[in-house]
Amino acid sequence: MQAAGSISGAAAAKDAGALSRERTAGGTAYHEAGSGEPLVLIHGVGMRLEAWAPQIASLSGGYRVIAVDMPGHGESAKLPVGSRLEEFVAWFGGFLDEMEINSVNVAGHSMGALVSGGAAATFGRRIKRVAYLNGVYRRDPEAKAAVLARAAAIPVTGVDKEGPLARWFGDDPESNAARELTRKWLNLVDPQGYAVAYAAFAGGDETYADGWKDVRGPALFLTGSDDPNSTPLMAEQMAALAPKGWVRIVQGHRHMVNLTAPEIVNSLLAEWLSSGEDER
Repeated sequence: MQAAGSISGAAAAKDAGALSRERTAGGTAYHEAGSGEPLVLIHGVGMRLEAWAPQIASLSGGYRVIAVDMPGHGESAKLPVGSRLEEFVAWFGGFLDEMEINSVNVAGHSMGALVSGGAAATFGRRIKRVAYLNGVYRRDPEAKAAVLARAAAIPVTGVDKEGPLARWFGDDPESNAARELTRKWLNLVDPQGYAVAYAAFAGGDETYADGWKDVRGPALFLTGSDDPNSTPLMAEQMAALAPKGWVRIVQGHRHMVNLTAPEIVNSLLAEWLSSGEDER
């Protein structure tokens, strides 16, 4: 299904200042707001938990919203060099243990989507609902070669800041505020933490690809109509496999839909959170 509409990226900017953090004994930094059923938000490579600011502000009125800094990002401890997607999924399971959360809704964006999908595939009923925002699925050979080449270049050339911005945003004025926020976060990222996460992201598109058939809770697959890498076709393919999978496409947007179309994304996440486990 399609979600039409467009909203100024300025709406993302006003709520995306620095957020306070707590830290688990295991070294994961997080921001918590609201009360009720828990919802954990996992950002993508190069970002930090502030990327979820519009969603935290909107959803914390009815849920216990916990946004985390992914390992090696923000103020979270790094994972070892060579860590694969499986190690990031294990990190997330450890975080849930530390927070004593036995049943959770999880929404991930980009690399965070891969982590949330891996958790949904392997944690069983512990994952009540999963939202997979701008996530990849079985890249074609050309896209796979390109992302692996980018991952291999990072230890040599450092963090590429302009390449992601060109892929993630259009040239429309509405994306300007979100683009500048994203540029700031890319400039703050730890190079080693970024390299480890990007390598796991590059190699992780098939790691849990066969697991969607076993995900029993409501599974939302959301992306932008113009996202060149996390495509609508990928979302549709995954939703067709998940027993309670459903698709929402945000028209006219690319990769950072949670920032460029926050009101639309917030509404779609609220729809997903209100869906019964026996619905869809």
